[in-house]
Amino acid sequence: MSDIKQLYQEVILDHNKKPRNFGALDNPSHKAEGLNPLCGDHIFLTLQVRDDKVEAVAFQGEGCAICKASTSMMTTNVKGKTVEEAETLVQEFRDMATGKLNVQKQPNHLGRLAVFEGVKDLPSRVKCAILPWHTLHAAFNSVATTTTENEEEPMKSAGVTI
Repeated sequence: MSDIKQLYQEVILDHNKKPRNFGALDNPSHKAEGLNPLCGDHIFLTLQVRDDKVEAVAFQGEGCAICKASTSMMTTNVKGKTVEEAETLVQEFRDMATGKLNVQKQPNHLGRLAVFEGVKDLPSRVKCAILPWHTLHAAFNSVATTTTENEEEPMKSAGVTI
């Protein structure tokens, strides 16, 4: 097994067993619910944004190991970032997961999130990895509920079939 695949598995297992920022924030400034009906992933994201900066973020819900690990890592990576910086991560993560961004060859801000690059080779799991990022984008835009199956879903609008 290659080192990157082993690291991917270790990260997924670690964040699935011990998710970071699991819970809910009292009086969040932003929140959204995300659904992936194909896998059964269902998350609730709460954020505290002040002066255009993500001060706190938490999540609850049920999901497969990939969704839970992606959500956990997303929360740790967007905390302390501006909304614009977080939205850049949203787009780069989506692009990486769908094979549009090669993190080894193209400039990006993903850092350790690049461990999810291999999900592009697992088409049935791409939506699991993307759901938290899609939900974060919805929360920033005051969309209460989002799903990986609606017409506004970014993968459909980009012409990507998963």
